[in-house]
Amino acid sequence: MVKTVNILGTEYRIEVHKRSEDECMRKNGADGYCSDDGKLIVIADTSEKESFPDMTDIEQSAYRKRLLRHEITHAFLDESGLQHCSSVPMGAWARHEEMVDWIAIQFPKIMKAFQEVGAL
Repeated sequence: MVKTVNILGTEYRIEVHKRSEDECMRKNGADGYCSDDGKLIVIADTSEKESFPDMTDIEQSAYRKRLLRHEITHAFLDESGLQHCSSVPMGAWARHEEMVDWIAIQFPKIMKAFQEVGAL
């Protein structure tokens, strides 16, 4: 899958890579990454049995979507100028995985609530 997504006016390429063949994922123990310099979002191929041996097809699909939301959230924060300008003593809050996960995980629920009350 190679797609693009518009992030605040900037096109990002989305690619799916096998973890076993992606040095960045292997080196960092990650299942995805977002390159603000390269305008690239990469997520792991969850069907790769070596990396995801016990996942059912349904689990693979759900995890792939969660990974994609997570990396897209990084891209939004990057394009908003928050990737390096949100410094605190322990590093930029916009780079903290917990913050990005919270947004990415809660977004579908937030979107539904916005839609239910006509807030969009």
